[in-house]
Amino acid sequence: MCGRFTIITPIEKLIEQFEADLLEEDLKGTLFPNYNAAPGQKLLVITNTAPRQISLYRWGLIPYWAKDPAIGYKLINARSETITEKSAFKNAFKKRRCIILADSYFEWEKKGAKKIPYRILMKNDKPFAMAGIWETWKNTEGKEVYSFSIITTEANSLTKDIHDRMPCILDKKKIKMWLDTNIPEPAALQLLKPYPNAEMKLYEVSTLVNSPKNNSPQIIEPVK
Repeated sequence: MCGRFTIITPIEKLIEQFEADLLEEDLKGTLFPNYNAAPGQKLLVITNTAPRQISLYRWGLIPYWAKDPAIGYKLINARSETITEKSAFKNAFKKRRCIILADSYFEWEKKGAKKIPYRILMKNDKPFAMAGIWETWKNTEGKEVYSFSIITTEANSLTKDIHDRMPCILDKKKIKMWLDTNIPEPAALQLLKPYPNAEMKLYEVSTLVNSPKNNSPQIIEPVK
């Protein structure tokens, strides 16, 4: 599961790395930089329909057929192993793919009654892309809500002792393939694999991250 992440890289660096535009005015009213990105928030994504544009979508997929948007809080992640089977995900997998921009994510290790949070990121500290799917949902007034879910896979050897799942992280070549919905489904599924542990690192952080109300640089400071 991936339930929290960070996106704190300066906008100009995101634009350069992902070769996509983002207007500063688009960020008005949005929390950025975000040290504790949580479900329900609007976060940075790039979709297959606008691969050169960074957009703001709500975390927590709301299927087009949903009666209540609160279902999105139950659909923050989609398992890669069953994404072609679940009614909430299978159509989006075929037609509406995206990447979610992040520079780290958090997982909690269970030790008895305690849950110890860790920050997981790239060794080079650069931002990365998590594979996702997106949807458009209309409320009773006809207003469109754009939302997404992060796709997860089995954890790699670096993170498996903390949690048995991790987000599907894509390198530059895989990003291009993932956003191309014309490639065969089996080929798309092959992209959803654990990221090489040799390129990642992790460290323990404080329990400040446990509450989405906390959002400050202190969240990512290592526990001494």
